[in-house]
Amino acid sequence: MTRLTAAVVQAGSHLFDTARSLAKARELIREAAAAGARVVVLPEAFLGGYPKGLDFGVTVGARSAPGREEYRRYYDAAIDVPGPQTAELGDLAAELGIHLVVGAVERGGATLYCTALFLGPDGTLLGKHRKLMPTGAERLIWGFGDGSTMPSVDTGDVRLGAAICWENYMPMFRTAMYAKGVDLWCAPTVDDRAVWQATMTHVALEGRCFVLSACQYLLRSDLPGDVHPVQGDESGTVLINGGSVIVSPLGEVLAGPLRDGEGILTAELDLAELARARFDFDATGHYARPDVFSLHVDDRAKPAARPAVP
Repeated sequence: MTRLTAAVVQAGSHLFDTARSLAKARELIREAAAAGARVVVLPEAFLGGYPKGLDFGVTVGARSAPGREEYRRYYDAAIDVPGPQTAELGDLAAELGIHLVVGAVERGGATLYCTALFLGPDGTLLGKHRKLMPTGAERLIWGFGDGSTMPSVDTGDVRLGAAICWENYMPMFRTAMYAKGVDLWCAPTVDDRAVWQATMTHVALEGRCFVLSACQYLLRSDLPGDVHPVQGDESGTVLINGGSVIVSPLGEVLAGPLRDGEGILTAELDLAELARARFDFDATGHYARPDVFSLHVDDRAKPAARPAVP
């Protein structure tokens, strides 16, 4: 295959209502597949929700009872991986014959993780990536991923990888993923700033890969009425304003950025562009200097407790 149509979905999920978010995801994925997309990327934390503007009752040195209850609701809305929601997404991917990359809040024991799920056209869960470094106050609600969930997924035509939101600012993380041969760099995010576009263009040029960035478009009305984001309680208040984009390996913007509403961006990717772009730059190949620089990547899982070795 020399050409591949990819899509990024820009939409907001429904906080604390995962069943409703999953139903919305199914509808949007079907719409993207109907437009010809064989790879579809959904935003960060689409299943489970991104609680923009909430503080969970936290101040330095103290937590509140209402904040603990708010977190309990968030924990209950997270998903198990694998679990019923991943099975449903797998069935949909198999029905449509597509690859899916879906942002989710994963429940791992008593801890939540911001995760990107990879599902294949045979319906299987091909892998997951847990966000290595939650940003700012995200560290109050999400745990840290480790090097064991940094997959490069081979579709047969290209390799997929994911960097979630501000992981795209981590040079060593990017280098580790470039070394895995990522061709389609999936960037689920909630960063709606204009400067995000410069980052996506830089990653495309540095990694000589296609970048597929899917951002949420979230309104106050997508949050329950009994929570109160700092942005205010007017139902039409925009909490996350999008900015989804698709960029080529030589930095050409192929679709987007999309702002001020929900939507789906699609682009036909010329896969031959990967080799053309890497002709004069390969960050972990002929343009590297391993005699001067090296990166050690620890890809072992880091459980807090291990059984004793007999």
